Amino acid sequence: MPRSASLRWFGLACLVVVLDQVSKHAVRQALAFGQSVRVTSFFDLVLVFNPGAAFSFLSDASGWQREFFVCVALLASGFVSYLIVRHRGKVLFSFALALILGGALGNLVDRVVFGAVVDFLHFHVAQYYWPAFNLADSAITCGAALLIWESFFDRQPRRGPAEPTGRQ
Repeated sequence: MPRSASLRWFGLACLVVVLDQVSKHAVRQALAFGQSVRVTSFFDLVLVFNPGAAFSFLSDASGWQREFFVCVALLASGFVSYLIVRHRGKVLFSFALALILGGALGNLVDRVVFGAVVDFLHFHVAQYYWPAFNLADSAITCGAALLIWESFFDRQPRRGPAEPTGRQ
């Protein structure tokens, strides 16, 4: 498959970044920091800034986590990009990686611009609350789930270390 075929996967990643950033911009314009608007009995729109990782991991650290998470996102994005180019013909695999890449880059933009990730989707049931998240987080989660799904149904034969390669 030609290298240009991977452009569709990078295009999907760019679409995820754009949708993520547009949604975050709209929420930043509509809500004040910490404000919450009830949408349904189980869902609110909120505006919070998360300087940590998923579920606010390391959010109360002394500030070093910003550069750490920027570096992790850059390294992970480079590796995922390599995998997309290398496996561009594997549709589900590449689709999942594109979602992950777009989500990682969407949150990276926030870290660079704001020093924290903008979160605004907040689900709850009774007194139980799920941590707020955003579209980039959703794309990363869906991409990871698709990778797990794909790993169960990938029908390509794998060559073990002891199997001959056909070369002599």
